[in-house]
Amino acid sequence: MDWIAILIKFALAGVTILVVFGIAGLLTWVERKQSAVMQDRIGANRAAIFGFTAFGLFHAIADVLKMLSKEEFIPAGANKFLYNLAPYLSVTFALVGFAAIPFGNQLIIGDRVIELQAANINVALIFVFAMMSMGVYGVVLAGFSSNNNYAFLGGMRGAAQMIAYEVTMGAAIIGVIMVFNTIDMQQLVRAQGEYLFGGWLPKWGVFVQPLAFILFLTAATAETKRTPFDLPEGESEIIGYFVEYSGMKFGMFFLADLIETVMVAALMATLFLGGWQVIYLHPDGFHFPWSSGPLGGGTFIALPHLAVVFLGMAAFIIKLSFFIWLLMTVRWTLPRFRYDQLMRLGWKILLPASLVNIAVTAIVITLLR
Repeated sequence: MDWIAILIKFALAGVTILVVFGIAGLLTWVERKQSAVMQDRIGANRAAIFGFTAFGLFHAIADVLKMLSKEEFIPAGANKFLYNLAPYLSVTFALVGFAAIPFGNQLIIGDRVIELQAANINVALIFVFAMMSMGVYGVVLAGFSSNNNYAFLGGMRGAAQMIAYEVTMGAAIIGVIMVFNTIDMQQLVRAQGEYLFGGWLPKWGVFVQPLAFILFLTAATAETKRTPFDLPEGESEIIGYFVEYSGMKFGMFFLADLIETVMVAALMATLFLGGWQVIYLHPDGFHFPWSSGPLGGGTFIALPHLAVVFLGMAAFIIKLSFFIWLLMTVRWTLPRFRYDQLMRLGWKILLPASLVNIAVTAIVITLLR
């Protein structure tokens, strides 16, 4: 066995988990500050260490300390095993999918080629969706095991909502799979390195599947169970599937929602915005389609391998940050749907539109062949 390769993969997995946890924790501050900017407020600025507030960044630390020090409470009549298991299921399944997300191209060290992907799976897209769909167990079990009718109602709403919108998510990406002819996410990103219209437009998913992008964005927002799709925890109608949770178990559900937000942003960046691809950046440097140069009709700027790899990783982080910002903006802009409106949108509008997109994509691909 190649123990060095195994250790490298374990290191990549560990770094991925730490980075995701770090981003999710930071989003508690981002959400406060972004909502404050949108509402003309100051936002988080109270928590301080030795008089320094660091723009409110210490509020994330204060949240963790508060939840760790709060009393753990289990309601009377609750199923203790399922009650304690539910938050761990939510966080675990939200995290596992990141193993298949490619955050960079190949890193070549000597004769060793390292894929910048914790788990190089040839069915990575199916694996990610399988892990995301398993997250519903945490929601349902939390509502069921709490011995609270409002929590149970929240759990049932969460299950119905996630099923409705996961069907649309799955149908929306069929068009992307048909165009790029792969479900290996690393290969799918590489396929988006091609160009359209004589090299002036990258062949990113958002350009070849614009309707699928809109459908996926809408359905993925509902998958995170956040406004305007936060019906499982809608305070004005029901109390929510984790109403009986306190302390860090409540924090785990909150963290799972933020991790899912990062996952959705990573998927949209990977499927529709070229992932780690940088426009005109190739393994040996930049190839521009204008003027003249040594490669015949284009300008060429050579770059070392490590520079190309780091530029790709930086591009992925920028695209990820853009979609997180977009999801946060939607969360603080649109009001909550009624539950009947939520179901109608999912089953009667988004799903038929995704099926139409599949049919149109099939017709266009057939005609082009």
